[in-house]
Amino acid sequence: MGKALDGVRVLDFTHVQSGPTCTQLLAWFGADVIKVERPGEGDVTRGQLRDVPNADSLYFTMLNSNKRSITLDTKNPEGKKVLEELVKICDVMVENFAPGALDRMGFTWERIQELNPRIILASVKGFGPGPFEDCKVYENVAQCTGGSASTTGFRDGLPLVTAAQIGDSGTGLHLALGIVTALYQRTLTGRGQKVLCAMQDAVLNFCRVKMRDQQRLDRGPLREYSQFGEGLPFGDTVPRAGNDSGGGQPGRILKCKGWETDPNAYIYFITQAPVWAKICDVIGEPEWKTDPNYATPAARLPHLNEIFTRIEAWTMAHTKFEAMEILNGLDIPCGPVLSMKEIAADESLYATGTLVELDHPTRGKYLTVGNPIKLSDNDVEVERSPLLGEHTEEILAEVLGLGGDEIERIKTSGAVGETVRLAAE
Repeated sequence: MGKALDGVRVLDFTHVQSGPTCTQLLAWFGADVIKVERPGEGDVTRGQLRDVPNADSLYFTMLNSNKRSITLDTKNPEGKKVLEELVKICDVMVENFAPGALDRMGFTWERIQELNPRIILASVKGFGPGPFEDCKVYENVAQCTGGSASTTGFRDGLPLVTAAQIGDSGTGLHLALGIVTALYQRTLTGRGQKVLCAMQDAVLNFCRVKMRDQQRLDRGPLREYSQFGEGLPFGDTVPRAGNDSGGGQPGRILKCKGWETDPNAYIYFITQAPVWAKICDVIGEPEWKTDPNYATPAARLPHLNEIFTRIEAWTMAHTKFEAMEILNGLDIPCGPVLSMKEIAADESLYATGTLVELDHPTRGKYLTVGNPIKLSDNDVEVERSPLLGEHTEEILAEVLGLGGDEIERIKTSGAVGETVRLAAE
């Protein structure tokens, strides 16, 4: 079987997380991703949060699988010429520089189009056009400006950011979809175009249910929120709702057996209406099936705290896995709170390629997350991340078709810095 993006060449001018997430996904689908890095330095994450001395950090290795690395000093005239030649033959250029950085390098959209009118220029920025357009943005800033933090946490506590990287990785996923969409449109028009994904926009897209609730709030209280059952008034903005479900089926995180010593001995339990009778039976409250205070979803809303307290008394008598087995057998929706340690030990995730163990020439074996999107006809193995400049000579020769003398001249000019030579692996 082939690869979904066979023949697509991507010029990867990204760093840290949002851009590399996007280009790694394209590489997993078979695109030839050429990561352009500064000689001697490379992507800043190579050295951030380093756990093995003199080796690329996990921060870098887990975001740059299946890519090739070329070192290039774009301020060097020879380096700039090499970059121009790469622009001419690439299908996509992806960047997540600070606003205006690409223009200052001499690569305005107009100049890029002169070099290659079919290229897709894809950019991650913090904000779209508007008052904050020129501001730098990081993960947690995006979560705050996109509406996530204001609606995350408990009602009486601080706004909270989520551990899920919805600002960085979430934006990268959105941008990847924009790129493949633009590539498809190019088959119809023959033209390239710009693709922009702002981090604020991506986070807001993930938070659309809270924008839904903001509009509902104008018409009355949010009855599925805990504070409604507690008789507490709502303000004029969507409140933080703890672990209440964000949908129409009330849900909570509940303690399970061992919670006193295990910080993850919890389960998420949803009181889905179609299985309410089974819930009543399993927790030992069969009379709730006909009691007018509990029999219908609307009647239950003012009593959610009482209901979940009773359910929790049942879950606390079982481990999260015992509860999961019993509830799953009754089609009652639930899910254990799994720690990263538990997830890393789940053999089924390795079988599907969701988790992959790779071998790296300087750091040894490491665990990484594989492609979360499975295509039956996309046969691409997850490969380790490249060393800094590992493929410089290979790209100059194979991609640009340069001969040995020309490559030596470029190296002598200082345009590519020191090139990496690996012993046979």
